[in-house]
Amino acid sequence: MPGAGKLPRRSSNNSLVSYASTRSQSSADKASRLKLTSSGSRSSGGSGSAKKNKARVPPSKPPPQTLYVAPKKSVPSSRMSTPPTRKSVRSGQYGPQTVPRNHRVAVKDGGSVGGRVAKSSPNRNVPATAPRPSKREIKYGGVKRAIEELNKAIGHERRIAAITNACAEFDHWDEAKHNAELQYGSANALSLLLSMSDDDDEIRMICAALEMVFRASGDVVKTSFQEVGAAIVPMLLRLLERCESGNMKHADVSILNITKVLLYFSRVTDLRVNLVRHQGLLVALVRVSTSILNSECRTLRMRVLANLANSEDNKGNMLEHTGLIESVLKIAALDLSEGAREYASQALMDLASSPLNQTIMAKNDRLLGTLVKLSVIDDKAETREYAVTALQNLAFSKDNRPRLVTYGSGVVLEALKKTVSSDPNDKARRRAAGALTNLACEDTADKMGCHKGLLEALSDVSGKDKNSDVQQRAALALTKVATNITVDMPCFNSLLDALVMAALSKHAQGIAAVLRVKARVVENRNRMAHHPGVLETLSEIVINQTGLHSDKDRDNAVRALMHLTNENSNRRHMCRTAVLHALVKSAALTGSNNNDARDSAVIAIERLATEHSNRSMMARHDGLLVVIALATEREAKQERMGHPKKNGQQHLAKPLLMSLLVAM
Repeated sequence: MPGAGKLPRRSSNNSLVSYASTRSQSSADKASRLKLTSSGSRSSGGSGSAKKNKARVPPSKPPPQTLYVAPKKSVPSSRMSTPPTRKSVRSGQYGPQTVPRNHRVAVKDGGSVGGRVAKSSPNRNVPATAPRPSKREIKYGGVKRAIEELNKAIGHERRIAAITNACAEFDHWDEAKHNAELQYGSANALSLLLSMSDDDDEIRMICAALEMVFRASGDVVKTSFQEVGAAIVPMLLRLLERCESGNMKHADVSILNITKVLLYFSRVTDLRVNLVRHQGLLVALVRVSTSILNSECRTLRMRVLANLANSEDNKGNMLEHTGLIESVLKIAALDLSEGAREYASQALMDLASSPLNQTIMAKNDRLLGTLVKLSVIDDKAETREYAVTALQNLAFSKDNRPRLVTYGSGVVLEALKKTVSSDPNDKARRRAAGALTNLACEDTADKMGCHKGLLEALSDVSGKDKNSDVQQRAALALTKVATNITVDMPCFNSLLDALVMAALSKHAQGIAAVLRVKARVVENRNRMAHHPGVLETLSEIVINQTGLHSDKDRDNAVRALMHLTNENSNRRHMCRTAVLHALVKSAALTGSNNNDARDSAVIAIERLATEHSNRSMMARHDGLLVVIALATEREAKQERMGHPKKNGQQHLAKPLLMSLLVAM
């Protein structure tokens, strides 16, 4: 069409009309009049009527507005749908809507659609709306809006409103949602607001919001700390000092929220070293014993300290920091809050686990006294356990053992004895037995053996404690103490009593070995053989009627009897039914794995028979002649085969058999 590409003009009625429609107006009027004329003539049947109808035709009106429509392929009606009305789109009833591609009207530049001038688009096929939001964006839409409000808030009133809305959105215990809050930048926005604010109420609200968002998981907290930690921690420490000085409204609330934020940071293992390096953090922890704080704030701050002390790289720095240990000891010994004392005890336990700290801490009398007090009289089981574990850690250093045993006339030993024998907490009893095991050495054996009731307590616990692990550790502690006690010590008899009692325990695997080692020493043999219960205990281990003892225990017990028979003064005393029964049973053993026990029993019988007064009783003992006859047969067979004599010992079974037969 000519002129179709030109700009449109406005008609008298201010409507936009294309040149094509204007040029064809006259021809359209003419065609309309001809149509009406012909129609009237057919109805009237004459030319007169036509003239009459012609006069009644109303004046022609301009045709309706038309648009230039680019030619398009026809679309089946089944695939067409009516686009939503402007009203429904504006009201949000259907959400973001677009006109289907087949319903889009192509308009020339400068044309109109719905009364609006159309503009050219480089790509007419691209939808005009934004991409559809993801499920995560829909789920956390409120979080994003709250953070956007924080970022856009300018002025005190708008910031207060934005922070109030953010607190309402962030106050929950959904870890996944807190993760999303940090990932969307809530900590960054709040940190920026905190740096710009000087109003007490606004600061209080920002600290509360920070506490809320950092309830997230450790990994997300770590990532957020790497972004804002360098800026936010110094601000929080300055605010903490300002609150404690009394120069801020609602100080208790802000102190509590700031401490909780630091606690969330300290729970992440990888952040503990970085936290301690922040200037002023340890100083803030030291103030826990001097500032006026409520019990919850003191407990949380001690918890932060305990978490930081759990990092190996922090232990030395924290111990050396001026006033830190004194502050912890003050809380541990005097604070009325059970929680504060518990975390103070835990901090001491962790600091004492470092080998570099152990010697320094063991020299601190106040520290040792505090640990003894906590381990004995504190009401909370965890506090007692941590205190006893701290003593166990300090006893690990060999240089500390004499110091701990002699401190306060043995109060450390007394505390450990009381704990291992009567504490209702299984872990505390186990730790106490471990501490006594660490303390036992050559330099401390005399003091430990002579401490009133200690050996008896260990032997009793090793056989009667309800916890199997505690029994085992107590037996280990007893055997380690017994190894270093000699016959010239005044506690030797007490040791034998304790060993006899402990031998009845199912965890007394080391008792027979200790008695065997003691029996090898010549000076010990007479005391041991004549001490009540020793021979009966060794015989019981060999016979093993209860099934509590292993083959190794049996071998050690037989060898202990053999060593005791090597003393001339013991032979008449040892010729008793229980001992002979144990020796006969061992001498009758078969199998290559029992050769040592069998040979030791035969040697013991031979030594007992050297005492003439014993032969009559021995010859009449049930089964004794039989086992000696078997031993004679074995010796004869070895002689025929040319086997060398074991350990250079003479074959004495045959002479023994003859002497016993004569005695009968």
